Amino acid sequence: MKTRFQMKNEYRMYGAWIVSMAATLGSLYFSEIKGYDPCDLCWFQRIFMYPLTIVLAIACYHKDYTVTRYVLPLSIIGGSISLFHILYQQFHSWFADQSIVACGPTPCTTNYFAWFGFITIPVLALTAFTLITVLLLKLPKDKVTSEN
Repeated sequence: MKTRFQMKNEYRMYGAWIVSMAATLGSLYFSEIKGYDPCDLCWFQRIFMYPLTIVLAIACYHKDYTVTRYVLPLSIIGGSISLFHILYQQFHSWFADQSIVACGPTPCTTNYFAWFGFITIPVLALTAFTLITVLLLKLPKDKVTSEN
């Protein structure tokens, strides 16, 4: 008999909230403690991540599994910005003037670090957005608060 690992809905929500907290605190650590100036694309990613921390905390408290209709658009759009940022960092020479409109005082091609040669800040953000999306995709879509 096959057994599939199934995570309880409550654990999925808490997991998504923990991921959003780690991403939020991580971004604040990089900018406020390490002194890395975020580029404009990083700011756009933050705009979509920071509210997730608050919305998911409230949803966890109320066990509101219908929160996906509010959270998934934020995480998918934020993840899309992260993916664009990664692609731009890697292939910025393909762009005609090697800059994009979104770049402000800090160029969007700036890599403050590259752990293992490929893990950059936008990769960390994309990982967080993807984990949040995957964790919340299987939550019930209706008001029922069933456990699975």
